[in-house]
Amino acid sequence: MCLADRAADQRTIAKVHQAATPEEARAAIADRLPSLVASVLTPADLDRVHSTLSKVTTAKTRAGLKREDWLGAAAVFVLVFGSTMPILVPFLLVQDARTALRISNSIAIAIMLIAGYAFGHLVEYRPWWTAGSMVLLGCLLVALTIALGG
Repeated sequence: MCLADRAADQRTIAKVHQAATPEEARAAIADRLPSLVASVLTPADLDRVHSTLSKVTTAKTRAGLKREDWLGAAAVFVLVFGSTMPILVPFLLVQDARTALRISNSIAIAIMLIAGYAFGHLVEYRPWWTAGSMVLLGCLLVALTIALGG
């Protein structure tokens, strides 16, 4: 995503440099912005952005990964690995595979409850409703897996 975003930035700057009219430059800038932001900017605002972007040099270099990109990737790995470990622990501690699977499913549902509540709180949308929806979806997936022989 970092590479795609940087490449899109380079394309936008190139469009701004190649624009034949101020309207084309404004359109190139507005297309790159979130729609809400673009809708509230006036042509004068876009012209200010255009004047600043026209001073930016565009060397034809490939967009590469930076140190913070690698650190972000490592953080995602740790997050994914760390969030799956509690689900795997029952298989390491319980001899009976079916019992371990049900304990693992219960842990996964508890994690979904916590994550759903936190997400609902984060987006300011009824945390318990969001948590319940995630748990319901998780239970349906577990039931489907069991029905299919899992």
